[in-house]
Amino acid sequence: MVNKILSPDRQGLAEERLAAPDVHHEPHGFSDRFALGFTKLLRFSADTFFAKRYGHRAIVLETVAAVPGMVGATIQHLTCLRRMKDDDGWIRTLMEEAENERMHLMTFIEVAKPTYFERLVIQIAQAVFYVGFFLLYLVSARTAHRVVGYFEEEAVISYTLYLKEIDEGRSPNVPAPEIAKHYWKMAPDATLRDVVLVVRADEAHHRDVNHGFASSLNGEAIDHGLAAPYPAHAAEIRA
Repeated sequence: MVNKILSPDRQGLAEERLAAPDVHHEPHGFSDRFALGFTKLLRFSADTFFAKRYGHRAIVLETVAAVPGMVGATIQHLTCLRRMKDDDGWIRTLMEEAENERMHLMTFIEVAKPTYFERLVIQIAQAVFYVGFFLLYLVSARTAHRVVGYFEEEAVISYTLYLKEIDEGRSPNVPAPEIAKHYWKMAPDATLRDVVLVVRADEAHHRDVNHGFASSLNGEAIDHGLAAPYPAHAAEIRA
């Protein structure tokens, strides 16, 4: 589901989704509108608190973004055990997503060096979001995945703005952290700009996969192979 090989035509369609940061799933029904409204509320809060401090924004948002995959994988795992059925690859995909988002966090901690106050905000945000998302997934897995899809839409936009800040010289294009160069198999001279590009590509892939999961739970036929391409990752987290 994650590393599907596509025909050249379908690969081109997937890459178009990666190149267009304004990809948006139009909401249909109350579930989608709730998910979009909740996402916009969190986006407003992030904009108010962090403004254009994109490195610090990334730290807080990534610690929240790493929660849904693990919550979803846990509940899917228990559901499959109770119902004695196969998971169709969802559990592995969601756990890999959680690990990927955690690596985003570890990378930006090296870049932004959060203060003790920001670390406290991270702990509070994660605790509140974990409980809320767990309950939401129990009530409506479809809505939960749609929330993540919209989260990732906003993440793609945020990282696109971060790239603009770097390209226009308002954020320093520092060397990429060693943990990032290992995880994404980057060149020795990779920079922060290169890191933001692969992180944005990760988020675009998560966006399409989670919107696909939500639509699948709504009974729609989904082609997960058209998700934006996933950057190559190291098999082992640390060298």
